[in-house]
Amino acid sequence: MRLSVEGLTLCYGDRVVVDAISCDIHEGEMVAIVGPNGSGKSTLLRGMSRLHRPTAGRVLLGGRDIHGMGAREVARSLAILPQSPDAGLDLTVRELVWRGRYPHQGILQRASRGDFEAVEFALAAADLHELAPRTVGSLSGGERQRAWIALALAQQPRVLLLDEPTSFLDVQHQIEVMHLLRRLNHEGMTVVAVLHDLVLAGRFADRVMAISHGRIAFDGRPQDVLEPHGLERVFSVPMMVLTDPESGLPIPLPRPDPLLCPVAHDADGGVRRPA
Repeated sequence: MRLSVEGLTLCYGDRVVVDAISCDIHEGEMVAIVGPNGSGKSTLLRGMSRLHRPTAGRVLLGGRDIHGMGAREVARSLAILPQSPDAGLDLTVRELVWRGRYPHQGILQRASRGDFEAVEFALAAADLHELAPRTVGSLSGGERQRAWIALALAQQPRVLLLDEPTSFLDVQHQIEVMHLLRRLNHEGMTVVAVLHDLVLAGRFADRVMAISHGRIAFDGRPQDVLEPHGLERVFSVPMMVLTDPESGLPIPLPRPDPLLCPVAHDADGGVRRPA
């Protein structure tokens, strides 16, 4: 399902946070949104999901204005995972995931076979069956994040929006979450994720969109847009971009002040220089 943003302006009071952004998220894409803190990334995601009403412009979901659709109707096609959700800690994982079925159920409607199948699929996709009886509050950070992703999957959305799904996770759990998102994408789900880690964005996304001062600074394939000049304009720090020898994809890294950083030495105590 296509998600289109047309001249979208989002404000907090008199302050413009997203400034007349236009972009199309095509069906089956995995898009990473990157940019410095306060650039408007999370606000843009909220605008895409109908959680923030625009001052100007509109968002189209499958060709229809998202603000002309009912909340349940939107939730059947689009799910959003906010940044660091902390509600539902006293629920079991299975109870949390069941909440994803609310958009598909009427008032006083009993759970259907389709509801049970959707919950079981979500638990299996996030590898959570063994953790299903445990409370969300007892899980590790990575496990908890997978539980919230499973909640979103139980909605059976065609578009999944995530705000910093790997923040505060160690390397193992970051990779687990990104592998899960990529598997879902390979199965046909459109995924849009705000990411702080440029290496993850370059390695896993089909497309990287950078937001700076509420506007799109660049937007394209990682190998085309993750280059030092563009990154330096967005993040205001010197950058270097290496190439992954296995995939050929870019590995963006900050270039710190060499006078403030240690250097590698060889066994004889000399400075190790690249060949």
